[in-house]
Amino acid sequence: MAMAVSAMAQTADRYRQRYEMLVNQFGPAGVGVETVLDNWAKVDSTSADFLFARFSFYFTKAQTTEVISKPEKRYLGMDPMLTLKDSTGTDVYYYQVNAFDDELYGKAIRAMDKAISLYPERLDFRFMKANAYIAYEKESPDMALPYLLDLAGREKERKWTYDGQVIEQGFYEDALQEYCYSFYSIGAPATYDAFLALSQKLTALYPDYLDFSNNIGSYYMIAKEDYKAALKQYAKVLKKDPSNYTAIKNSVLAARKMGNEKSEKKYLQMLVEHGSETDKLAAQGRLTKLSK
Repeated sequence: MAMAVSAMAQTADRYRQRYEMLVNQFGPAGVGVETVLDNWAKVDSTSADFLFARFSFYFTKAQTTEVISKPEKRYLGMDPMLTLKDSTGTDVYYYQVNAFDDELYGKAIRAMDKAISLYPERLDFRFMKANAYIAYEKESPDMALPYLLDLAGREKERKWTYDGQVIEQGFYEDALQEYCYSFYSIGAPATYDAFLALSQKLTALYPDYLDFSNNIGSYYMIAKEDYKAALKQYAKVLKKDPSNYTAIKNSVLAARKMGNEKSEKKYLQMLVEHGSETDKLAAQGRLTKLSK
């Protein structure tokens, strides 16, 4: 029995090596990959390496690229790949986006769900699922947001690992901030709302991680153009950390948008004290101009 187990392990390792060779040459869904995965599954269908490979195969195979036209100058956080004029002389913007085959995408998610169930401590697997949701849903994060809101409160649930290593303090917060930025960078109404919802929950969970609080200010300033609300939020950050660069710089911009020179001068002076040399010079120049 021990000999049989050893032989299966050696066979599984050979399939893993073949898989890696094919991926290096042809990509995760390239020629021969599916055959190797099918054979690998017969001897080792529950290893983390196999499940990741199966997910990568279906997720990659599910995607095709297509070119779409939009009236907006920016779409999903991207600049247009091409701009042409229609018969009326109006600019039409063209973007290259990924489209998904629903059946193959579903198989990818099921493969990742199995990986998560067998390796619940693998935070990288959970993030892969979040990434898949965001890529699939684009400007409508109906699955991605609830998934990340749930994940946000689970830091202390277990000893999390990422790519085989136990995560360090602060990793969880930094990673979730990247998802906040993903929603923000897409720039659609629903993703701005997701950006706010996730940032609000994370602010409650991590009150000392001030990037989340700054996110809320950015939501009001960019998504809502409510500069008064933005300034109020940045003031909360600066009460905790008077030298917080992001809050100071954005407060300058919000005050300027409001036409409130008194507030702008206040934050410009803070920028002189706490900004970079370039910021200091620019702030001093602006203060001189406002004083005339």
